Amino acid sequence: MTFADLGLARRIEGAHAAQSLGCAPSDAAALEVGGGGAVFAGVDSPLTQAAGLGLNGPVSDAELDEVEGFFRSRGARTVIEVCPLADPRFIEMLSERGYRVSQFDNVLARSLTGVEIVITPRVRRATPDESDLWAHTVGRGFFERTELTAEEMDVGRWVFGMAGAMCYLASADGGTQAGGAALAIREGLAMLFADGVARPYRRQRLHQELIAARLNEALAQGCDFAAAATAPASASQRNFERLGFQVVYTRVTLSR
Repeated sequence: MTFADLGLARRIEGAHAAQSLGCAPSDAAALEVGGGGAVFAGVDSPLTQAAGLGLNGPVSDAELDEVEGFFRSRGARTVIEVCPLADPRFIEMLSERGYRVSQFDNVLARSLTGVEIVITPRVRRATPDESDLWAHTVGRGFFERTELTAEEMDVGRWVFGMAGAMCYLASADGGTQAGGAALAIREGLAMLFADGVARPYRRQRLHQELIAARLNEALAQGCDFAAAATAPASASQRNFERLGFQVVYTRVTLSR
C-alpha cells in the first residue's frame, strides 16, 4: 500500500517541478519561488506554467505577485499547477485573485519493492539522432492527428533534449513506430511522462509495455519509487493501475 502523505507529495512535486525546468528550451526563462518554480517557454507553450509551490510552507503575497509578474511581463497568462497537499492558504489566495480550474490530473505512484524486471520486446530506447521521430510519434498519440505543427514538434524535441531524460519508442507489428514515452530519475524517484500511443495501435498493450520498460530501467538504476500523472479515469490511468500504480492525489491546474 502506498500512502499519500506530505512527504510523498513533496518528493513527487519537487521532481515534477525540476522536470518542467529541465524540459524547457535553453532560451526559456525560469523563476524559482515559493518552494517551486515557474517556466516561460512561449506564450502558448504547454511548458509555460508554475509548479511545486506551497509544499514547503506558506506562499507569501509577494511571492505570488512575483510569479504573476514573471508571466505578465512576457505576455502570458498565469497558469499554476497545485497539489492538494499544498499549504491551505495558498488555495485561498488563488481563489481570492480570481483563478479558475482549467484541468485535473491524477498523480499515481507505486513502490518498486519486490518488482521484477520483465521482457519488453516491442520497446527500445530511442537513439540520440531520433529526436524528430520520437517527437512525431509521441505527438501523434497526444494530439491525435498525423500532421503536427512546428510548435507541437518543438515540445517533443525539448523533452527529448532534456538533461537526463530517457526516451523510448514502441513498435507495432511490422515495425511501425506506434508510441513513445519518457523517463527521468531524481533522487531514487522514477518519473514516467510524455506517454503517447497513436490511436490505430491502441488496445495492443503497447502502453503497458512502455510502462514496464521504464520500470525496468528504474530498477536497474536503484529507484525505490515511481510516479506518473494522467487524465482522470483515462485509458492511461487504467494501464498504470494494471501495473501496480495507484492514485495518490489529484493535481489541479488553475489559470487567471
